Amino acid sequence: MADDERDDVRIEHPNRKKASSKVTRLIVVVLLLASAALLAIITWGAWDTLEGAKPLQIVYILLYLLMAFFVLRWSRGVLPVTSALAIIMLIFAAVSAPQWFDRDKSGFTPPNLDEGIIGLLTALMVPLQILLIAFAMSGFRQAWNVEVEHTPDDDGRDEREEGRAQRGDASPAPA
Repeated sequence: MADDERDDVRIEHPNRKKASSKVTRLIVVVLLLASAALLAIITWGAWDTLEGAKPLQIVYILLYLLMAFFVLRWSRGVLPVTSALAIIMLIFAAVSAPQWFDRDKSGFTPPNLDEGIIGLLTALMVPLQILLIAFAMSGFRQAWNVEVEHTPDDDGRDEREEGRAQRGDASPAPA
């Protein structure tokens, strides 16, 4: 009998239905994909001149793509990790961007892309990471993981409550 009751239980995630949650999720995914793409362009453009950062940058690209996949699946737990990695990337980008502009002297190995372009792309990574941190933390506060169980007995009551809420005479809901 308990198994029959468990089969009839319907799980709902009310915070995932909100427009603000959907927009935040979309923005986080776009920012993660843009960060991965921008980092891939920087990595390719500076491949010959990068010293020890090649494996780290490849790992970052793969992690950003993986985190975008998990955010698409409404995984809330990956958002603080996203922010932490974005903070580290922000520091790296802020420190290295001016150095790319100083490479116009003789004696430096020329990268695949012009040093000024790589410097600009690295500088663009800074505001991109700031936005990623802000939206990931905003998404974390939206509590995408909240679940509400509904049984068949609740379904009739829910429809009546929704009807009252549409008319404006619903009773206050507990927090």
